[in-house]
Amino acid sequence: MLWVALHFPQLRRQALSRGHAPPEPEQEALAAVAAWACQFTPRISLEPPRALLMEVEGSLRYFGGRWKFLAQLRAGLSRLGFKARIAEAPAARAALWLARGDGGRLETLPVAVTGLAPEALELLANLGISTVGGLLRLPREGVARRFGQGLLEQIDQVGGKAPEPREFFVPPARFSAQLVLPAPVAQADRVLFVARRLLDQMEGFLAARQAGVRGFSLDLLHEDSPATRITVGLAACGRVAEHFMRLLRERLAAIALKAPVEAIRLEAGEPEFLPGKSGSLLHDAHAGGEAWLQLVERLQSRLGSDAVHCLDTHPDHRPERAWIPVSPGQGFFSKEGREKGPRPLWLLDPPRHLAEGEFSLLAGPERIESGWWDGAEAQRDYFIARTGESSLAWIYRQRGAEPGRSWFLHGFFA
Repeated sequence: MLWVALHFPQLRRQALSRGHAPPEPEQEALAAVAAWACQFTPRISLEPPRALLMEVEGSLRYFGGRWKFLAQLRAGLSRLGFKARIAEAPAARAALWLARGDGGRLETLPVAVTGLAPEALELLANLGISTVGGLLRLPREGVARRFGQGLLEQIDQVGGKAPEPREFFVPPARFSAQLVLPAPVAQADRVLFVARRLLDQMEGFLAARQAGVRGFSLDLLHEDSPATRITVGLAACGRVAEHFMRLLRERLAAIALKAPVEAIRLEAGEPEFLPGKSGSLLHDAHAGGEAWLQLVERLQSRLGSDAVHCLDTHPDHRPERAWIPVSPGQGFFSKEGREKGPRPLWLLDPPRHLAEGEFSLLAGPERIESGWWDGAEAQRDYFIARTGESSLAWIYRQRGAEPGRSWFLHGFFA
C-alpha cells in the first residue's frame, strides 16, 4: 500500500480566507477537501484537526504514475484555495508524521509530529529525546510505562509492524456548499472568483461518483433581503467546472443585484451516472455532438432557457399545432405521430390569403378536419401547388368560407 498524507498547518486561516464560517471552519474545510479528493481514491480517512490520509496505490496508474498524480493533487488543492504539506509512506501513520514534519527522514523529524500531549512532549524533552529516531530507540517497556500502550502501538504502526484500522470518509449524496465572501460585493460578476472554487469542488465530488448533473443553482445571499437564486440548466449531463463557469458567467452578467452579496451557496441537481469516455484512434463523426450541446447551453444562459429549444411532433392533425418545443437533446421528430403525407418545414403564421389566379394545383387534395373540441376547428383541403413566384407551396381551401376568400398559402417546400 501507499498512503499519502495531506497536512494543513494553517488550516484555520485558509478556511476563513476561503469563506468557511465559524464556529467550525476547519471541520467544514477538511470535509470539503475530502469530498473533492474522492475523485483520486475512495479510501480517504480524516485526521482532525488539520490532516487527512489517502490510500492511492491502486490509483497511480490511472493518473499516469506517482509524479503526475502528485502534480494533479497539488494543482487541484491550489484551485480550491488550500496549501498542504504532502508526504508518502507505506504506512498511514508514517505518512502522517512525515507530512507534519514537512518531509525529510522519519528519524530526524521533531518528536512533536507524533501529536503527543504537551506533558508527554515535556517529559521526552527532559529525557533528552527531541527526534523521532530518539523515541524509537527507547526501551519498549519504559515507553509503555511512562507514556501508555497507545504510543507503543503508534510506533509499531509507523514501522508497519501493526495494522491500523481506519474509518473511511463517506461523501454526501448530493453536492451543497456555502462560502462567505471576503467583503460584500454590489456586482453579481464579482462573486465568480469564489464561485469557481465551489465549482472545482463540485467537479471533484461528481468525478468521485462517476456522475454528472443536468443543472445547478447558485444562491446569492444578502444580509437583510431574500436570496437571489441563479439556476443553470444543462442540455446534457455534465461535470466539467470550466464549462459550468462559462455558463454561470453568462447568467451573472444579466443580473442586477437588489442588495450586496454577503455569501454564496452552490447546490447541484440529482447526480446521474456519467462514465468517462475513451478516446478514438480514428476520427469520430459524432465528436462534435458535445460541443454542439455546450453551445446550446451557452445560448440558453445568455438568452434564457425558453429562447432555445428543439422541436418534436405532437399528435394533432392541424399543421400549426402538430409540433411542440422540447428541451435540447430530446424529441426532434419522434416516430410516433409522424405524418404520412408531405409536409413543408416552413409554415406561415398566420396563413396568407391567395387569389384564385395566383397558383396552379399539382397534387391533392388531402382533407384535414380537426379541432372541434377546443374552439379552433379546421376544415381544410390541402394541395401542393406552384405559386406565381415559381415556388413549390402548400395551400389549402377553407371549407365553408365566403366565395373569393377560401384559398390560403400555408407553407413552402422550396
